[in-house]
Amino acid sequence: MRLLKRAIQVVILVAAGNFFLGIFMLMDLGASYGGIWVWIAALFAAFLWVNLWPLFGPWPTERIRQLSYGCELLTLFCISATIDLILVPAVTFSIFRKHSPEPTEVFLCLLWVLLMVVLEAILFWNGMIRVYLTSVQLGLKHRVLAALCGWIPILNIWYLRKIIRITAGEVEFETEKWELDTARAESEVCKTKYPILLVHGVFFRDFRYVNYWGRIPKELQRNGATLYYGQQQSAAAVEDSGRELAERIRQILAETGCEKVNIIAHSKGGLDSRAAIAHQGMAPYVASLTTINTPHRGCIFAEYLLEKIPAAARQKIADTYNAALKRLGDENPDFLAAVTDLTASACEARNAVTPDAPGVFYQSVMSYCRKAQHGKFPLNMTYPIVKHFDGLNDGLVAVDSAKWGERFTLLEPKGKRGISHGDVVDLNRENIPGFDVREFYVSLAAELKKRGF
Repeated sequence: MRLLKRAIQVVILVAAGNFFLGIFMLMDLGASYGGIWVWIAALFAAFLWVNLWPLFGPWPTERIRQLSYGCELLTLFCISATIDLILVPAVTFSIFRKHSPEPTEVFLCLLWVLLMVVLEAILFWNGMIRVYLTSVQLGLKHRVLAALCGWIPILNIWYLRKIIRITAGEVEFETEKWELDTARAESEVCKTKYPILLVHGVFFRDFRYVNYWGRIPKELQRNGATLYYGQQQSAAAVEDSGRELAERIRQILAETGCEKVNIIAHSKGGLDSRAAIAHQGMAPYVASLTTINTPHRGCIFAEYLLEKIPAAARQKIADTYNAALKRLGDENPDFLAAVTDLTASACEARNAVTPDAPGVFYQSVMSYCRKAQHGKFPLNMTYPIVKHFDGLNDGLVAVDSAKWGERFTLLEPKGKRGISHGDVVDLNRENIPGFDVREFYVSLAAELKKRGF
């Protein structure tokens, strides 16, 4: 059905582009001016229909609907433009080889070509603007490269096909996610006994409109989860962050009346959570702690950098960061304390006095990159440094440093693509082949539910 509709749309687009040719044919057949105007109105309406409603069907969101429209319009552009490029020289040669063209014929021919160019441009920009405004997977890189390649013949066609492939894949993936969530909506697979507390890592905050956890929270909520956020400062000593998290847990318990929480913590957030449980009396109120890419045994490379960077430079960086984050809401950010607490020696000392609490289920998750370029900036820069000092890593944390608790899950990259420190919390909103980050968190919550947490 979709192929039939596309074939009809291509015929409409080619007919609209060959508007004058159609008029000539109607005049040769003896059509009246009234009949010609009907032809013009019908073509205009059909062209408008193709541009406004190229596809039908249920869509997960308005964004995906517009993205699918844009993708389809670009596909129609490729097909109709190819036909026009073949048709124009063929028809022109056929007309002018019979006799010497009159000035009026030359003018009409040029007008014909101009009309086709304008209509194809409308079709192209209608599609391109839609995908530029709605696609997540194109990212800044593909948007910039597409704009640059657009000026280079042949290469622009190749890159246009690449854009269509990326956006079509995004539409298909998001639609399948929506269908899956719809099918299992009643089962509420993520409806755990206790609410889930998401705890961010260092140098980030829980902003209202820019979610640190990407598309994960909405996916968990669609499947029944009750979520809260840690809301601790972006940079502070582990013990200070632990105190903030303890206060946050008390707020959640008072607000909901629940007995405990399940903590899912990323990066330094895992260390902060362990401190809250062990040193701030939160053990009775935490059912489980799942740490994601957390440096439990610290980072040797962080210690090396702190030793090598001159004290004055360290303090300058810290002062600049602290001043900036105070403006964004941190009460008392401490850049140097946060970084120092991530070193291998600091973690070793803290582990000795931070035992796991009986009755709390501890588990850990870790991912890694195969190459430096698998991590977005600045992880692609830090990856080789961390590899030199700490071994296999995700751009910041080594695999061996992240193992903690009763259960350890290593996320193995499939194919050539790795899973970086940012990828594992959907920081870049990227669909990684072989790793569905949203579905992974759904499985985490579902497993907590099965365990009675």
